[in-house]
Amino acid sequence: MTVPIPAHPPARHSPAAERNQFPIGEALLRLLPPTGLALEIASGSGQHAAHFSALLPGWHWQASDPDAQALASITAWNPNGLPPLQLDVCQPDWALPASHQSLDLVFCANMLHISPWASCQGLMKGAGRHLKAGGLLVVYGPFILSDQDTAPSNLAFDADLRARDARWGLRELDAVKAEALAAGLELRDIQAMPANNLLLVFSRQPSHPKKAQA
Repeated sequence: MTVPIPAHPPARHSPAAERNQFPIGEALLRLLPPTGLALEIASGSGQHAAHFSALLPGWHWQASDPDAQALASITAWNPNGLPPLQLDVCQPDWALPASHQSLDLVFCANMLHISPWASCQGLMKGAGRHLKAGGLLVVYGPFILSDQDTAPSNLAFDADLRARDARWGLRELDAVKAEALAAGLELRDIQAMPANNLLLVFSRQPSHPKKAQA
């Protein structure tokens, strides 16, 4: 299932998103129940939101991004979907509408390595606040594993990112897991994906109390 490229000028096109939406979609179909409410963080062009909305018709897929131009692109890709939210993951209060305070899924692809470490902290804290008990945080991207050699292509990618911005770079999985655990999220599964990427599946622990909004 492929969503055609919109003709509207605001629509952005990411070849990487076009490629990885298919393996990610297959993984989501295996992971998720037939219905639910999802919040996508850093939706970017909006291609994932459009693809997953069509792939998962029983789900309400809420896209978001901090950038106004990205919001226009998301709408161009998915004009019949939920209006995208302007959301900065690092803010202590995500200011979600009342209908979105309790989520079944938080999804985030290719954000952690092209943003400061604070974005990882914000993602984990926000997911911990808004996920239902047993709800999932699914994160896609390249990571560094302490017990495995990092692929040369990922090492080169990491060096390029850090040369562009010293705050960027591939994240160590152990550090990501620690931030998640502090927010009440337990790593449930790691799935290998094409091009040396991983799909991390975290689950909100039922015994971990939600923290009040700051």
